[in-house]
Amino acid sequence: MAQEEEQHQQPQNLQVLSALDAAKTQWYHFTAIVVAGMGFFTDAYDLFCISLVTKLLGRIYYHVDGSPSPGSLPPHVSSSVNGVAFVGTFSGQLFFGWLGDKLGRKSVYGMTLVLMVVCSLASGLSLGHSATGVMTTLCFFRFWLGFGIGGDYPLSATIMSEYANKRTRGAFIAAVFAMQGFGILAGGTVAIAVSAAFDRFFPAPPYFVNPAASTNAAADYAWRIILMFGALPAALTYYWRMKMPETARYTALVARDAKRAAADMANILKVEVEIEEEQTRVERITSNSFGLFSREFLCRHGLHLLGTASTWFLLDVAFYSQNLFQKDIFSAVGWIPNAATMSALGEVYRIARAQTLIALCGTVPGYWFTVAFIDVLGRFAIQVLGFFMMTAFMVGLAVPYHHWTTAGNHVGFVVLYGFTFFFANFGPNSTTFIVPAEIFPARLRSTCHGISAAAGKLGAMVGAFGFLYLAQNPDPAKTDEGYPPGIGVRNSLFLLAGCNLLGMAFSFLVPESKGKSLEEISGENEGEEEAAAAAADVYHNRTVPVSV
Repeated sequence: MAQEEEQHQQPQNLQVLSALDAAKTQWYHFTAIVVAGMGFFTDAYDLFCISLVTKLLGRIYYHVDGSPSPGSLPPHVSSSVNGVAFVGTFSGQLFFGWLGDKLGRKSVYGMTLVLMVVCSLASGLSLGHSATGVMTTLCFFRFWLGFGIGGDYPLSATIMSEYANKRTRGAFIAAVFAMQGFGILAGGTVAIAVSAAFDRFFPAPPYFVNPAASTNAAADYAWRIILMFGALPAALTYYWRMKMPETARYTALVARDAKRAAADMANILKVEVEIEEEQTRVERITSNSFGLFSREFLCRHGLHLLGTASTWFLLDVAFYSQNLFQKDIFSAVGWIPNAATMSALGEVYRIARAQTLIALCGTVPGYWFTVAFIDVLGRFAIQVLGFFMMTAFMVGLAVPYHHWTTAGNHVGFVVLYGFTFFFANFGPNSTTFIVPAEIFPARLRSTCHGISAAAGKLGAMVGAFGFLYLAQNPDPAKTDEGYPPGIGVRNSLFLLAGCNLLGMAFSFLVPESKGKSLEEISGENEGEEEAAAAAADVYHNRTVPVSV
């Protein structure tokens, strides 16, 4: 009797979704991680490799004859080249996030990849009769490259969350995002290989020895090859991305076709699903279809969306500031020599080697620590810990900054700096990507993830445009290259630490999603709960005739 009563009281999810939640980890899960993850590999490669070639672009196109400086991009050009892809990414996240909920995840998944392949190649073919022409063409293609990259964020996260079982869902989504670390590593490795190869076969003297010869014709080919290489991994995964079926959660809960959802999942995950009463259950679960701008969404998920968007914004202000301007920070502390002591390709080699070392020792391990512990510690604990540790290490860099810039002390600076990247990735850089794909209803999941990710890219733009100016030498008399005086690297680090503290505070608006089904987190099974409650009420109030 107790067991029968419990069955009446426990709401049942759709069988196909329950089967997904309980499915054992299978080969297809790993295939999905690689296929979706290669998009993020390409994303990271394309977004971060530009920081490796901006010095080279300055030396090639903006060198002034007779100048003691090898040349660098003017402030407005540098901010445009670094930031225009983020503007495109911001637009793509909003557009493809919305489109993924309207047309389906798979229907628009291939568009993003095609854009990335075409625009990666086109970026390397940027042509013009002048420096302005080349930079304008480059910025145009990098905007559309960013547009394609932006679409990959909500689609890949949503697809992986909707394929995964609830026990290891966090690890699967984190593994997709962790491919970003390999993309950053690949960008540095390709830059090292290309610059070393060209420098070997087309050697050039340091700038102070022969300014005219230090930037030879090979340098103009090098930056183009580095940018174009980003098309390769995306092109290799296009076929497999097109072979992926639509997710069962979209098919069942948004398209309302439980039969097709069950058939798709039976084919790829080898699960058996009885579909006799599924359609009726679909109607109950999806009967409450409030929209994004409705009062009910605001009451149920308004604070959640504020939490995911604000934490991602604050994280990206710090994360992209650090990533895009590592070369300037390393030069400031003396880890990379003065540009005049190197050839153009030699400078690229030194910058790429420094950034690759940071990625190898801090960035990549941080991502995979998240994969290992996300379903053990939970999203909230990892996010708060990451923000706290990033704050601590940035303060540790800023307070004794003059000590770190003294000759011989740059090794300690680099170690602490690497730890900030480790705890960014074993922390909010991963969790801000994971959580929005779990806590919102299926019909709005891709849209809300796109909004959260777009808020992050606003933060990246603040980092790309703002840090470029703020980190300049605070003494106007010592400011060169056309930059206005800023607050200096030290005070910029204090400012970024403050962003991390705010991010930790806003993390308390985001619910924990560890170990729960997507429908339980988002409240989509409330229709089933009401039906179950009604059934339980009937069960408790039925009368049993008694014979005398």
